[in-house]
Amino acid sequence: MLALLAVGLSLVGCGEPRIDASTKEKLKESSASVRESVSDERRAEFDEAMKILAFSQVDMKDLTASGATGGANLEDKLRESLEGKSASEIIAAGAKIKGERAERERQQALKEIVELEKKVQESADAKESLKAFEVVSSRFELKEERYMGKRPIIELKVRNGTPHAVARAYFEGTIASPGRAVPWLKDSFNYSISGGLEPGEESEWSLAPNMFSDWGKVNAPSDAIFTATVTRLDGSDGTSLYGGEELSERQLKRLAELKSKFGG
Repeated sequence: MLALLAVGLSLVGCGEPRIDASTKEKLKESSASVRESVSDERRAEFDEAMKILAFSQVDMKDLTASGATGGANLEDKLRESLEGKSASEIIAAGAKIKGERAERERQQALKEIVELEKKVQESADAKESLKAFEVVSSRFELKEERYMGKRPIIELKVRNGTPHAVARAYFEGTIASPGRAVPWLKDSFNYSISGGLEPGEESEWSLAPNMFSDWGKVNAPSDAIFTATVTRLDGSDGTSLYGGEELSERQLKRLAELKSKFGG
């Protein structure tokens, strides 16, 4: 009996078996014996803790180290982390690492929630500010031109009600029929304003999209209505005043999942 314990286990205090990691062979034998000392109900918990302790020692430097050095470093760290531990101490150590990892994940998730919600609020604020740049009237037609076929023309009248000079305006144009759920065309376009548009000024534009684009291929009926929504405005220095990138469906889904799991 004493000889067996000398091979694989160390006995202290109440006699709870402990890991002997002095050699690879003893580590293997003592680990098996310690596992056998655990009740059936807690054995799965012990196995998970052993895996957690093993993975907690993994370092990218060790993984990328050349030759046998990397593997030896990892093995030494694992043996050191297990040396002299009982089953209950291994389970406790695994639970501690697992809890710390969960807390780091929670803190990272809360940080991501704040960042995504900030973008949502910025997008909402931008949409409200964009309302001040008014599309007074909008019209679309496919104009027949000799030898050229039909050329798409977008006619807009706008008023700059913002407190800033606008150098470029971005729009989302929609051609749709009343009562029809799906529009005939929905596409974006933008216009660089020669001389800019100062606060309070109005302007009328006649824009000609590429005739080979979707604008030149749309086949909408006579009852179709063209509307243009302002999505972004650039100032005189070329930087965005309002608008820009909104959260994608994937980002919105991600935000909902994070809030459902972590709150915030």
